[in-house]
Amino acid sequence: MLNKSEYFEPIDPDEKNDEFIAIESKSFFKDVCERFVKNKRAMIALVIFLIIALMAIFGPMISPYSYDGMDTAIMNQRPSAAHWFGTDRFGRDLFTRVLYGARISLMVGIVTAAINTIIGVIYGGIAGYVGGRVDMWMMRLTDILYSIPELLYIILIMLIFGSNVRSIIIGVCVAGWISMARMVRSQIITLKEQEFALAAFVLGANSRRILFKHLIVNSLGTIIVTVTLMIPQAIFMEAFLSFVGVGISAPMASLGTLAQDARTYLEIFPYQMLFPVAAICVTIFSLNFIGEGLNSALNPKGKR
Repeated sequence: MLNKSEYFEPIDPDEKNDEFIAIESKSFFKDVCERFVKNKRAMIALVIFLIIALMAIFGPMISPYSYDGMDTAIMNQRPSAAHWFGTDRFGRDLFTRVLYGARISLMVGIVTAAINTIIGVIYGGIAGYVGGRVDMWMMRLTDILYSIPELLYIILIMLIFGSNVRSIIIGVCVAGWISMARMVRSQIITLKEQEFALAAFVLGANSRRILFKHLIVNSLGTIIVTVTLMIPQAIFMEAFLSFVGVGISAPMASLGTLAQDARTYLEIFPYQMLFPVAAICVTIFSLNFIGEGLNSALNPKGKR
């Protein structure tokens, strides 16, 4: 009879865990945050954007000058210790007006992105989940809206409601949700065939719960990235409309309005154009880099 001791020997206790790999348990949110923090470019962009947002919110409140206060004695002054960005043709402090304009532009971008996200997620989610004829007719409606130039919507709305922030928000939101709806629809069509959606259905969950509690929740990564890219698009659209003269009317000032006002004096006082345009560029670039960082952090295929 064979003796087991001839073939097997007890392993040394110190060698038992040599091949054990300890992996720290992380939640999805914690994992995303750690990967986002490691992206230096995205973190720098986030810090810059937070500084711009805080200055836009609180800057006009603590500034000794009002955004519409005129002083003919200091018209078209160059940047100085008293007026960091100089003054415009009416003697208004440009630093205060740039901060106030950034507040208006950020408000337009964030509000329009929020509205477009809500409409797009609901519309695209229903179209993708229901499918069939409902999906076909809903998508044909979006094709019709998308085929009409967005600028035409905005001009017509501003003729009716006037040149103000509300008109720009409504105009941008008329067709701005279409890209979000299409993206959500494609995500829902893919996810509704997965096992977890079938399991929820078998367990008795109704269609609304499956759509909003399971499918849309699993699409949040793509939705968040799309939202961060919608904000700079709205800011640029508002700046463009104000620059061509169909945006926010005086005495209110957005960054596009300030650039449009400075266009006449570009060759004589170029600094009046420089500061609002620089604010637009820095804001848009920072938001784009934040969106890029979120895309890398939320993308499971980006894990190393």
